Amino acid sequence: MLVLDTATPAVTAAVVRVVRGRAEPLSVRVARDRRATRRHGELLAPEVSAALADAEIGRGDVCAVVAGTGPGPFTGLRVGLVTAAALADALRIPAYGVCSLDGLAAPVRGRVLAVTDARRREVYWAAYADGIRTAGPEVTRPADLAALLADLGVDFACGAGARQYADVLGLPVTGPESPDPVALAALAADRILAGAPGEPLTPLYLRRPDAVEPGRPKAVTPA
Repeated sequence: MLVLDTATPAVTAAVVRVVRGRAEPLSVRVARDRRATRRHGELLAPEVSAALADAEIGRGDVCAVVAGTGPGPFTGLRVGLVTAAALADALRIPAYGVCSLDGLAAPVRGRVLAVTDARRREVYWAAYADGIRTAGPEVTRPADLAALLADLGVDFACGAGARQYADVLGLPVTGPESPDPVALAALAADRILAGAPGEPLTPLYLRRPDAVEPGRPKAVTPA
């Protein structure tokens, strides 16, 4: 299967094989360019091609597409989901969505807080116990999140957002900085092996877009 995630500045494309419920990476490509947060559309297609070439397979050999559904900033997240949906439609294969924060926290054992940068001095987050989500996903300011930590009962944090705001959160940081494509594949493995039909790739934006419909024009009356 092909796995894509563009919910963070890391633009990820991977080819993963699922055998007996286990996910095995055949190739993983992650672009971490400093400007990747503005270049998802430019970087993703070459990463997909490179991942397929590294795995020595063609697009016709891909049986499913798995995409991280966020939460993430609107533009970058949309690039990954539109690409995944387009590939699935063109190849006539199913597409499956997985919360990107789930893929970030899955490799970490214990009670962990997965945190990514939401920009605007905010973060996306969710809490987990041995990979099982216990709270979130939500978007909030780091200081407000720090005030919730006692109730969340987490011991560690993971993700680039956790490193960025480590001084505010005050938690030891461990695990990956961006969603693990092998973990994303594993989280979709049951659906894939069961031959479940593909599903709409619904993005988790968690906040309203900046653009809004213009209001009705004000009535102008003669003086």
